[in-house]
Amino acid sequence: MKILIVDDEADIREILAFNLKAAGYEVFEAGTAEAALVSVRQGRVPDLFLLDVMLPGMSGFKLADVLRKELKNSTPIIFLTARNAENDMLTGFSAGGDDYISKPFSMYEVLARVKAVLRRSSQGSAGQSGELVQVGPVSIDTVAKKVTVNSVPLVLSKKEYDILLMLAANRGRTFSRSEIIGALWKEAPCVLERTVDVHIARIRSKLGEFHDLIVNRAGFGYSIQ
Repeated sequence: MKILIVDDEADIREILAFNLKAAGYEVFEAGTAEAALVSVRQGRVPDLFLLDVMLPGMSGFKLADVLRKELKNSTPIIFLTARNAENDMLTGFSAGGDDYISKPFSMYEVLARVKAVLRRSSQGSAGQSGELVQVGPVSIDTVAKKVTVNSVPLVLSKKEYDILLMLAANRGRTFSRSEIIGALWKEAPCVLERTVDVHIARIRSKLGEFHDLIVNRAGFGYSIQ
């Protein structure tokens, strides 16, 4: 598995790279968001981004936004930041992040979260294998991990894909926010329930005219009917 570390602090990159390589990952680095974009555009697409938020020039949040919206890249992203305010966390998830680690961090925590995100990315999180899940105009290919709406590709982050698949594969069942967090953020105990709302809002926005496929049952949770 290939991991791209994007951080302007050389010491942080060195520590992360050393430990990730020792854990068996292939690692490459970038000191700025702009350098990371050049790498991706040249075809060096990793299996995971470890992305600092406070970068010189383009911020980590902006880089994630460019990756998702302009380059249509759905590679999982873990944000690294010294900022741990709730609004910053929600901004990260809204930008398409899959997880969020505050500095100073423990390498045990980093390695655990990297392993968890990559496992979800490779296996999917809703227990589906080899099936096409169809809900109205929305088709979810659980092998290719791709979503289309009326045959038009829909670009989702890994976490957005997981949530949509969880709801679609259990059509008619209402999941509370805590149930969604428990199923999809098992290794991240501090995830806020509002994080689920942010992801759902992004999925609905991307569904466009079909946004009402996802129903919010006030006081209960979310479902696809």
